[in-house]
Amino acid sequence: MEIYNVVVGFFKNGGVFMIPIVIILALGIAIAVERWVYLTITTAKNRALWNTVVPYLKSGNFAGAMQVTSKSHAVIGQIMTYGLNRVRSARRREDIEQAMEESLMEVLPRLEQRTHYLATFANMATLMGLLGTIIGLIDAFTAVSNANPAEKAELLSASISIGMNCTAFGLMVAIPLVLIHSMLQTKTTKIVDSVEMASVKFLNAISERATHDGKPAGEAALAGTPAPRRG
Repeated sequence: MEIYNVVVGFFKNGGVFMIPIVIILALGIAIAVERWVYLTITTAKNRALWNTVVPYLKSGNFAGAMQVTSKSHAVIGQIMTYGLNRVRSARRREDIEQAMEESLMEVLPRLEQRTHYLATFANMATLMGLLGTIIGLIDAFTAVSNANPAEKAELLSASISIGMNCTAFGLMVAIPLVLIHSMLQTKTTKIVDSVEMASVKFLNAISERATHDGKPAGEAALAGTPAPRRG
């Protein structure tokens, strides 16, 4: 109960600017949780799909690999599907690589969306805290100017102490948001790196098949493999 009273008193003494900081905190937490869950699920889906597709790539059954990737909602599935679709008409490795890079450019914004808001919210929380403190100090100096000279020093000290609550709360919100933003950026970078690595392995598998068969990349990739079914 004592902790509750301290928290309530802290908010009351912080002034009206404590409310927008609380709203910023709530929005930041919501975005952080949504992004963390999305990126975690994306990582798991990518890993599961890659483990499923690897046997097809090793055996050179690219049509079978396409049947798997085209049904998947994983990020890596979309990129590999683009590459496998291009395999039929491609004469060079660069053609397939370009198609997969194009798909990666479509996927990347989905991985990074809303994450940048956390850095913005952190700056807003800090600025709101400073603004609340400045407004509080202005009110304090206005009130002290009409007070008894003997009490001015004590009143001013108490008013400054109260005014600092808003800045303190703004920093308490901003610091975790900055850390969470950094963690999500790192997690996104790892996903992008893993997708790029999988793309390179996929291209190498096609090149190895082409070298083995002595045919262009597109022909070698589909040689001897059944055409994918279309539902």
